[in-house]
Amino acid sequence: MALSRLAQEFAAEIRQHDWSDAPYRIDRAGHNRAHDSNKGPDQLTVAETDRVRMNVMWVTAQVLGHADPNFEIYEFAEACGVRTTTRYGRRDRTIEAGVRRDWTKHPERPRWCYPGTWEVREPMPVQVQA
Repeated sequence: MALSRLAQEFAAEIRQHDWSDAPYRIDRAGHNRAHDSNKGPDQLTVAETDRVRMNVMWVTAQVLGHADPNFEIYEFAEACGVRTTTRYGRRDRTIEAGVRRDWTKHPERPRWCYPGTWEVREPMPVQVQA
């Protein structure tokens, strides 16, 4: 299933951004340490950088998943540059564990929690005018 245009654009920004010094500076969109003439000495390890990227992906996925009923988190994570398989080549369930969803009523299709909360809210009813 194809990602929405908005999800594709978020993923492209997350993937291309250089997160390796994210905790040490305020970066503009599109930061690339290799082209930075004012880079500092502090830099994350590859594993630490991957964790920052994954957290950014999760926060963005929470909003996109709530907004888009067709959102596919694994496809989004891959588009962001996040590894979605284990070292044995299986789907990494950590990807799903990083977002808030309610699995109790519909375990086959869990509902996304409302952004910024742990609540699952019913969709607003459609008002039909006579």
